[in-house]
Amino acid sequence: MKKILLLSDTHSYIDDQILKFVKQVDEVWHVGDIGSFEVIDALKKLKPLRAVYGNIDDSLMRAEFPLDNKFTIEKVSVWMTHIGGYPNNYNPRIKEDLSIKRPKLFITGHSHILKVMFDKKLNILHMNPGAAGKYGFHTVRTMLRFEINESNITNLEIIELEKR
Repeated sequence: MKKILLLSDTHSYIDDQILKFVKQVDEVWHVGDIGSFEVIDALKKLKPLRAVYGNIDDSLMRAEFPLDNKFTIEKVSVWMTHIGGYPNNYNPRIKEDLSIKRPKLFITGHSHILKVMFDKKLNILHMNPGAAGKYGFHTVRTMLRFEINESNITNLEIIELEKR
């Protein structure tokens, strides 16, 4: 079993509130718009990190992390990308591939809107953790925490941090 903290759109912002939750999990997954290596260093100092770059991330960040991160953890296939859309409105770049490869869990960021939706057509769980940083239109900073046990995704929690 693995406990996962999922966050996105930190835009160079990291604080003790985020780090408190990092300490409680086995891995941290960041879905882009990281903003700075200070964020990466703070996360990696505490836990293993899987990440993708986002549209605001510079060439150094893009050299460190992929556009798409596809992997299997326990028995769950995962596809993380920053700009991917959501069920019935996937980004054209990934739409065809997504329908062919069909990961069990498809994770995006970018919108700053927390969403967890099940795509009945493709049999895919979609997650977007919202935004953990302070830049953007969102009023509440959010993250997701969940567990992966064998092929099951369980104990999903919405984490709301203080208002921006």
